[in-house]
Amino acid sequence: MIAGVDVAVTPVSLFGCIGVFSFPSLNLIEYSCANAPHKMPYIPGFLSFREIPVILKCYAKLKQKPDLLLIDGQGIAHPRAVGIASHLGIILNKPTIGCAKSHLFGDYEMPGSAKGSYSMITDGERKIGLVLRTRDRVQPLFVSPGNLVDLDDCLKYVLASLSKYRIPQPLRFAHKTAGEWARRFDV
Repeated sequence: MIAGVDVAVTPVSLFGCIGVFSFPSLNLIEYSCANAPHKMPYIPGFLSFREIPVILKCYAKLKQKPDLLLIDGQGIAHPRAVGIASHLGIILNKPTIGCAKSHLFGDYEMPGSAKGSYSMITDGERKIGLVLRTRDRVQPLFVSPGNLVDLDDCLKYVLASLSKYRIPQPLRFAHKTAGEWARRFDV
């Protein structure tokens, strides 16, 4: 099973969602949502300290724990090499992959325009992630290992989790559902 993890942020609260899907068929098995008040402001590079508490509330509600989690954020392609995907993976002792929509850290060249094209994100000589084109001629994702995975795993699982959208299906579901919960329940 593979899961997508995302958090929607409002002025008052954080709304987390984890969607668990079968793999490779990508059928929704279950999902859980939770909310929590802000306890920490957004500080670039320290996102995990703000969002992980609500994610852990979601995780605790799951009846079936996923084998791999895709997290909206960075893994080791982070200034301290521990983005939210790494941090969460360590806490849960689960394989995690960071899938970010924007670049945070490291050097890269833009990949080709075809789906599946990628280039490496590097920190000096060290390879820390991929800039991955998930659809023809769309903006790429910035994908990096979080915990207990390598770059080959990142490429394999992110590509295998795509449907017709830029964002992998489990992550897209979590993003959409967290946003819906935030709109519905934020006061």
